[in-house]
Amino acid sequence: MPTLPFRKPKADSAGEPRTAIIDIGSNSIRLVIYQGPERLPAILFNEKVMAGLGRGLSETGKIAPEGLVKAGHALARFAAVAHEMEVTRLRTVATAAVREASNGHILLDTARSLGLDVELLSGEQEAMAAGQGVLSAIPDADGIVGDLGGGSLELVRVSDGEVRDRVSFPFGVLRVGPIRIKGGQGALERQVAKGLKGAGWSGRGQKLPLYLVGGTWRALARLDMHLNGYPLPIIHQYTMAPAAITRMSRTISHVTKGRLRAIPGLSSGRAATLGDGAALLSALFKYLGSETTIVSAFGLREGLLYSQLDPMIRAEDPLIVATRDEGRRHGRFAEHGDLLDRWIAPLFADDTPGMARLRHAACQLADVGWRANPEFRAERGVEIALHGNWVAIDAPGRALMAQALFTSLGGGTETPPPINQLAPPEDLKRATAWGLAMRLGQRLSGGLAGPLQRSRLFVGASTLALHLEPGDAPLYGEAVERRHKALAAALGREPLSVSSS
Repeated sequence: MPTLPFRKPKADSAGEPRTAIIDIGSNSIRLVIYQGPERLPAILFNEKVMAGLGRGLSETGKIAPEGLVKAGHALARFAAVAHEMEVTRLRTVATAAVREASNGHILLDTARSLGLDVELLSGEQEAMAAGQGVLSAIPDADGIVGDLGGGSLELVRVSDGEVRDRVSFPFGVLRVGPIRIKGGQGALERQVAKGLKGAGWSGRGQKLPLYLVGGTWRALARLDMHLNGYPLPIIHQYTMAPAAITRMSRTISHVTKGRLRAIPGLSSGRAATLGDGAALLSALFKYLGSETTIVSAFGLREGLLYSQLDPMIRAEDPLIVATRDEGRRHGRFAEHGDLLDRWIAPLFADDTPGMARLRHAACQLADVGWRANPEFRAERGVEIALHGNWVAIDAPGRALMAQALFTSLGGGTETPPPINQLAPPEDLKRATAWGLAMRLGQRLSGGLAGPLQRSRLFVGASTLALHLEPGDAPLYGEAVERRHKALAAALGREPLSVSSS
């Protein structure tokens, strides 16, 4: 096996640190490298190897030799990649399979020879990290987090931004299959019921949502999206009801693995565990009392990052942080998004806090299309709003951002698909008005701070007034006047340009 001592590298040339996590799970081993704002760094690199360390563990008590070999090669590659990408901080963690296997020390020794210092997480620590991962991506989460790994299932109560009760069960997806086969019909349900009751978790769902973490459950969401013809290929905050899980359980048993692997976004390594994952989820619905699920794209790894943050950084809105960073990287002027939102905000004083937040996020992205071909700037805005790696936002929220950007970048006031399938018409009409206001601000200011800081918009009983300083009167050219008229019409007002004397 190749070995490569891990040497702590330099910071990247831009001075922005890169953080990496190697997650040695019971089913897969993954390396993720992050860079960017502390509250929500972007993923630079993401790779997994399906080593199956937990396969057969419940029968033999050991990690199979082939699993150890595969894991060793994966760790050697990941250590090398982290070194080449000049990671400034690398954290390596291992979970249930390594923790419980009698020969888990062999893998730990292999990692050590590669310069990797492995933290062996307890079930309690796994649960804590999973809960914090969900709170990182869905700050207002109120329910039970279910983190399904290969060797264990963690349940965590989260509410008010805090991780509360937590427990770990030996119901990892690689253990569910043997339970169902050996115990016969109803065996899994009996064990789940017994485990939940013994831990005091029976009925704890109280109709609260179950937040799903883990590759197998995310793969179930991919399957449900495929079956429903869902128009947005984003699993974060996708919801599934018990009836959908029951339907999928029947479907999976009649679909070949080849057809499952052909579903977009569904990895071949997860296809084999879908049936067991659905069966476990059905049992949890029954004995927890939850009535819906919400999928989380974040889990243990993101929770480990979140746990190390200063409380003030934790309190930052991850959607605004991420869109602001995107705007700064791809727009022309760093401060423009916040200024633009403050400039148009007086027109939308009756927006709810949730709507105002989405408007603010859209303004952060208002300039991301400027490098694109002018014929495709509106499409660029839609693409980044709908498919961007955002969290703390659901599909309707993405649609409102997309509508605002489509309009502001010259797409007009129509609502193209799939935006029109994702949010109510009245909300989309509001987002169109945001877009027209953003478009006016962009044209008036040329993307610069000064004109926005010196001008004001006022909504009167019948007018929409744009107030300019005397020296800025020449800025009110034909293009600005045209956009002023379009916005005024959308708001049911007459345009009025005012210069102070």
